[in-house]
Amino acid sequence: MGWSTVDRPRSGLHTFDCPPDNGHTDGMADQYAQSGDDKRPTEVPAIRWEEPPEGPVLVLLDQTRLPAEEVELVCTDASALVEAIGSLAVRGAPLLGIAGAYGVALAAARGFAVDEAAEALAGARPTAVNLSVGVRRARDAYQAEIVKGGGPEQGARAALAAARQLHREDAEASARMAEHGLALLDELLPGGGHRVLTHCNTGALVSGGEGTAFAVALAAHRAGQLRRLWVDETRPLLQGARLTAYEAARRGMAYTLLTDNAAGSLFAAGEVDAVLIGADRIAADGSVANKVGSYPLAVLARYHHVPFIVVAPVTTVDMETPDGASIEVEQRPGFEVTEMTAPQAPVSGVGGGNPVAPLGTQAYNPAFDVTPSELITAIVTEEGVVSPVTADGLAELCARSARVTTD
Repeated sequence: MGWSTVDRPRSGLHTFDCPPDNGHTDGMADQYAQSGDDKRPTEVPAIRWEEPPEGPVLVLLDQTRLPAEEVELVCTDASALVEAIGSLAVRGAPLLGIAGAYGVALAAARGFAVDEAAEALAGARPTAVNLSVGVRRARDAYQAEIVKGGGPEQGARAALAAARQLHREDAEASARMAEHGLALLDELLPGGGHRVLTHCNTGALVSGGEGTAFAVALAAHRAGQLRRLWVDETRPLLQGARLTAYEAARRGMAYTLLTDNAAGSLFAAGEVDAVLIGADRIAADGSVANKVGSYPLAVLARYHHVPFIVVAPVTTVDMETPDGASIEVEQRPGFEVTEMTAPQAPVSGVGGGNPVAPLGTQAYNPAFDVTPSELITAIVTEEGVVSPVTADGLAELCARSARVTTD
């Protein structure tokens, strides 16, 4: 397998110093209401391209090892990257697009079959449309150079340039989404003091910039308008507990972790002002596929009259997928449900974890669920906000984005 690991110290990992638990969530939320402090820690990049003497490599921060340790995976071929994607060492829709593009460039630079690598990468996770978008951009750049008469070396340079351009574009998109999202929060919830619930992980770990939904919450924090970030732990792989809490702690944000099934009581107590989530694919009718558990939050938000906001780049909108029913939802291995895995913990289960269910238990484990457009208050992109969420509104947004790209 074309990868190796590099161990790094837990540089700059800070636990958030919450006030003592007195049973009153509102008091916790008020404690850090207007601080707006941003520690801006030195971070290990989620992904980067390097060219050591022995040949180019793609270096990934292994997200399965967080928050216990920061370990990097060094991929020397596309098959290693495919495995890293499947294991969720690298994850999150925008970052998967970037990784897919770099994977094609890596195959080209290393002299492997580009079309074969592109096919394997694009199929590594079927729901996240950004992955195939990134793969296609780099592959198209490679093929265009070959058609013009360039050799494999020139094609590899073209693929790498396309990957780097996508990386830059995503960082810029992240900043614009944060700006648009914060403006929308101010419009919907004038006066600040936002208590925001988020699901899964949507920060710098999934992006070339500071993320999607998390970037909006971070912008509110910096503006002194974030009263509390409620972090769903996000079963079964705990991306919220392991990754979002990790990012929030490093940023000095006021956050509280909750079990997914505690969200209803939080809404009922009037403790949620808005829900912010990301997206892995947005269909042409505005249906949104995101980490499983998002749809129940949308139902809760509608019942309690709380804005439910999706934040994603335009590359996540798939106009070729007509509706939510047409989105292929990835089914993950059952052992992710029947076993619990913690970094550095001893394991005994078939999937590498500790069993929490009887041997032979069958598990239903979709990676995503689909939220219909009528439950979504707004979709925030780098090109603006779509609200109400309709097929016509999304089509107009995508057309406007295409005009900007070609101008």
